[in-house]
Amino acid sequence: MWLIFHQFFVLGLVSFGGPAAHIGYFKKRFVDELHWLDAHHYSSFVALSQVVPGPGSSQVGFAIGYHKGGLLGALSAFVGFTLPSFVLMYFLAVGSVHWLDMPWFTGLIHGLKLMAVVVVFDAVITMLRQFCRHLRTQVLMMLAAVITLWSVTLWSQLAVLIAAAFVGRLWLTPEAVEPSTFKVAKSSAKKTKQSSSVSDETSSNLVENTPNSPSQLKLSLRWLIVFGLLFIVTLLLLQFSQPLSRLFAQFYQAGALVFGGGHVVLPLLEMSVGQSMDSERFLTGYAMAQAVPGPMFSLAAFLGAELVQDAPLVGALIATMGIFLPGFLLVLTVFHHWQLVMSHPSLRGAISGVNAAVVGLLLAALISPVISSAMNSLVDLLLVLVGWVLLKQLRLNILWLLLFFSVCGVGLSLLPNLL
Repeated sequence: MWLIFHQFFVLGLVSFGGPAAHIGYFKKRFVDELHWLDAHHYSSFVALSQVVPGPGSSQVGFAIGYHKGGLLGALSAFVGFTLPSFVLMYFLAVGSVHWLDMPWFTGLIHGLKLMAVVVVFDAVITMLRQFCRHLRTQVLMMLAAVITLWSVTLWSQLAVLIAAAFVGRLWLTPEAVEPSTFKVAKSSAKKTKQSSSVSDETSSNLVENTPNSPSQLKLSLRWLIVFGLLFIVTLLLLQFSQPLSRLFAQFYQAGALVFGGGHVVLPLLEMSVGQSMDSERFLTGYAMAQAVPGPMFSLAAFLGAELVQDAPLVGALIATMGIFLPGFLLVLTVFHHWQLVMSHPSLRGAISGVNAAVVGLLLAALISPVISSAMNSLVDLLLVLVGWVLLKQLRLNILWLLLFFSVCGVGLSLLPNLL
């Protein structure tokens, strides 16, 4: 357990760049260097994280820990990878209150907000290319964006996701979207299945490709029941005024509904806890989350500390546990059976519909509140365009991008005094 914790803790200290970069760090460390698992099984974990709600890169780390050391290994991986960003976001939430009136800090936050515009825009473009390659998914994405901008509530977002799953189940199955390709792929997969077999005697925990035994099915069902019961309980807790109960409920529901992880959590949190705090402070937390290593979901530590100012550490812990828990429960539910489940075209269609809608939610969040609160002048627009060129054309490391926007933000805030 210490070995797993140590390896993920070191990565948690240096893993800048968001979920896509984290997946690259994991592969280099655990596949190429430590050989804890092979590339085939690692790609299976990555694929699993793409179809299950929750924090994508953290779910990959959770699955690696589970593969290496069972449930305790999974928890060790989660704590190790999340602890650095949790501590940083907590102290930023508590300490930054004293810096709010300082011009340099105001400029720093403004610079980070501009970087958030670049990063979220890049996430929208990447997810658009990945999940909206067909006209039907593009239409579904635009409808989700328009509805979200028109009705900015958590319930409207939930209704959009449910409707998208239903539409996808009917019209986005592989046969409906690409009938000829689906037939060829299905025939090829059948031949491959008949002619090949995979064995791995060195890892008893690599059971996702083994037959579904009754004991595995029972264990998976138990995890699913825990997930479902907690979701129902959180719906009830939202009716109470007890702040800690409501806090856990809000973050648990956000974690249970966020497909794609990372920046996708922004619109869900903005529609729930964002209504309970100053919008400027909410975006300050999101901007700071861009500047720390580790998972984007560590934003929960900042928001939890901000919402429970009488006991900020308790609030940060409850919010963090609430937002990560549902995604991990779902990983435990489908870990042994996800490939069998994904063989059903209707379910794949439903997930395609949800993914398309998620791109729409993120597009709506990019428009409001990210762009609307960050860009106030032509200078801001120019900095965003320069940042986009640095990120996509020059492929500048995220740390250099962070330094660029931080220096620009502080410089612009101090410029009037220097003149």
